[in-house]
Amino acid sequence: MFLLYSASLNGIEAQPIEVEIDKTSGLFNFTIVGLIDKAIQEAKERVFLAIKNLGFKALNRFSYKFVINLAPADLKKEGVYFDLPIALGLLLATNQLKKFEASDKIFVGQLSLEGKIKKVKGILPIALKAKKQGFKYLIFPKENLKEVLLVKGINLIPVESLKETILWLENLIKIKAPSFSLSESFLKKPAWEIDFSQIKGHFKAKRALEIVAAGAHNLLMIGPPGGGKTMLAKALISLLPPFQEEEILEISSIYSASGLLNQTRPLIFFPPFRNPHHSASSVAILGGGQNPRPGEVTLAHKGVLFLDEMPEFQRDVLEGIREPLEEGKITISRAKETLVFPARFILIGAMNPCPCGYYGDPEKECKCSLKEILRYQKKISGPLLDRIDLQIEVPRIEIKAFFKEASSDSLQETIKQRIIKARKLQRKRNPQRKLNAYLNSQEVEALVSPTSEIKKLIEKAILKYHLSARAYFKILKIARTISDLKSKEKVSQEEILEAINYRTKIQESFLNL
Repeated sequence: MFLLYSASLNGIEAQPIEVEIDKTSGLFNFTIVGLIDKAIQEAKERVFLAIKNLGFKALNRFSYKFVINLAPADLKKEGVYFDLPIALGLLLATNQLKKFEASDKIFVGQLSLEGKIKKVKGILPIALKAKKQGFKYLIFPKENLKEVLLVKGINLIPVESLKETILWLENLIKIKAPSFSLSESFLKKPAWEIDFSQIKGHFKAKRALEIVAAGAHNLLMIGPPGGGKTMLAKALISLLPPFQEEEILEISSIYSASGLLNQTRPLIFFPPFRNPHHSASSVAILGGGQNPRPGEVTLAHKGVLFLDEMPEFQRDVLEGIREPLEEGKITISRAKETLVFPARFILIGAMNPCPCGYYGDPEKECKCSLKEILRYQKKISGPLLDRIDLQIEVPRIEIKAFFKEASSDSLQETIKQRIIKARKLQRKRNPQRKLNAYLNSQEVEALVSPTSEIKKLIEKAILKYHLSARAYFKILKIARTISDLKSKEKVSQEEILEAINYRTKIQESFLNL
C-alpha cells in the first residue's frame, strides 16, 4: 500500500486528506472510496487518460484491481484536488515511479487529459493548513502561484504538469517559487468607483462616514431618491486603510476558498465592498446551502456590506444579519455538521423614508398614507435598528452645492490619515487590538469612564427617545471614536452630544409619525 497526502475544503477551512492506494490481483478495476462526490468519481477517467497520454503504461494493461481510499472516510469530500496524488499513487503502485518520501508533502491538483495540472480553488487556506500541520512541501498548480506567495515556512512547488512533478520527485529538475514582497507593483492604490473627494456637499454625512471608517461602526442612511446615499456608501471604501499582511492572508483565504481569486486579483489587499441586490436569497447573503458556502456577510469580512433599498430585502435576510453584527461571525448549522464563518463587517444601509421616497421632503410632496409609511418603516425591525450605531438623514443636495467644486484630494488624504491614526490608537490601547465598534459593554465603559454629567446627558436622551440599554453603550463607542479622531485621551460632553445626535435623529423622525 502507498500513502500520499492531499487536502480539501470544509467550508472555508482546509482539511488534510490521506490518499491510500492499494492493489490486488485480478481483472483490471479502478475504485475510489471515501464519501466522495461526482467530480472525484470522474477523476478515474482523467487520471487513466493522463497517465496513458504521457507515455506511461496504461493502467488497464495491468491485471490488478486498484482501490483508492480517501480518509477520513466519514468526511464528505468534493472537488478536483485529488487527481494529482491519485495519479502519483497509481504510478507508484505499478512501479512506473521511483519511491520517494511522501510524509512531508501535500499534493493538490486537477489533471487534464494530456497530463497538465489545472488551477483549483482554495489553495491559500490549504497552504496555510499544510504549514500549520508541519508539512515541508506543497505541490500545487502553477496557475495558483500568486495566491500563496505570502505564505512563509513551507516550500512552495508550483508545477504545470504531471510529468514535471515526476521529474521534480526524481530530483531531475529543481523548482522554486519566486520571492515576493508587499511592495510589488500590483499593490498600488486601486481606482475606486467613487472616491471620497468626488462627493459634493453632504458635510454631515461625510462626517458620519469619517467616524464609521475610524471605528468600524455601522451606519443607516435615510433620504429621498437620488440624494446621494449610494454614492456616499461607495465612497466609504476609499477611506479605509489597506490590510496588513496577516489580514491579507485571512481575507484572501476566504476568497480563495470561494473561487473568487484570479491572475489579475490574486490576493485581497484592500477592504472588500459587497453590494448584493435586494432580490438575493438568504443563502447567497448569509451563507449555507447543501454543502455550506460563505455568503456576502463573510465575503464582506473586515470590509463593507452595503444594503441598498434595505427594506426591500427579505425579512429572514435582515434578521439573519443580527448575529454577525453582534458576534462578528455567522453559524451555519446542518444535521451532520456546524460551520462557523467570520463575518466582522461594516454594515451600510440605505433606505427611503417611505414607499414614494419623499416623506419629509421640503420640496416634493409625499403621496403615501400614514399606514403605508408605517408598514414600510417597520420592515426594519427594532432589534436590527438598535444594532446600527449611526443613523442619519441624507437630504436632497442643494443645487448650489451641486455645482461647486468637489473636495480636494489633499483634504481626503488629511481625513484618511486622521482615520489611520485613530485606528492605531484603538489597537494600541486594547490587548486584542479591537476597534471601538467591537468592544463589549464592560470594555467600552471602562475605557470611557463616563462622569456623572455624561451619564445624566445620555439618560435624558434615552428617556426622551425611548432608547434601549444597548444604545447607551453605542453612544459611548461613537463618542470614543470621535475623541480618537481628535487624538483626545478623555471623552468630553462635546463628543457625547455629537454621538447622541447620530443615535436620535431617525428615532425622532419615526416618533413624529
